[in-house]
Amino acid sequence: MRHAFSCAENPHQTADCAVGLKRIAMKLQRQNAIKDLLTKAAASNGTAAVTNQDELRRRLAARGIHVTQATLSRDIRELKLLKGPTGYELPAIDEEEEQLPEIGDVLENFGLEVRQAQNLLIVLTTMGGAQPVAASLDYEEWPEVVGTIAGENAVLIICPDTRRAETLKTRIESFIA
Repeated sequence: MRHAFSCAENPHQTADCAVGLKRIAMKLQRQNAIKDLLTKAAASNGTAAVTNQDELRRRLAARGIHVTQATLSRDIRELKLLKGPTGYELPAIDEEEEQLPEIGDVLENFGLEVRQAQNLLIVLTTMGGAQPVAASLDYEEWPEVVGTIAGENAVLIICPDTRRAETLKTRIESFIA
């Protein structure tokens, strides 16, 4: 899901930018919860089917995600959910069809600076941008990345050694600059 929302122009965050990033994160969390609910319902051979919007809303509320009917309808439309005889279903998705943001786009939109301390890298991001950056780095499965830890505006990247940290730092800087 590509969002044309960038705070990188102003490293000194504005309130509007932080609110926008929070909305994007909440939407992604909510839509991932919907996918999870429907995946688990499908795995239970229909015994836990989600038959209507109200049922879906209640199940989300049980997970601490409270949503209006209008927002839920929009999520259903955006996720292209199908309604069959047993209830809502996720559409069959070809892996090539699934459009995740490119690592370059994520780093360009959220990344501000990369710092190195031996085999560790810190990527400073816009406020709220650390989670998308860490998730994108994890998804790439680069051999230089042992793991990531994200805060609000910084990602810790653990590399196997100093040499690979330097290589990764150069690669990340090419996306940020």
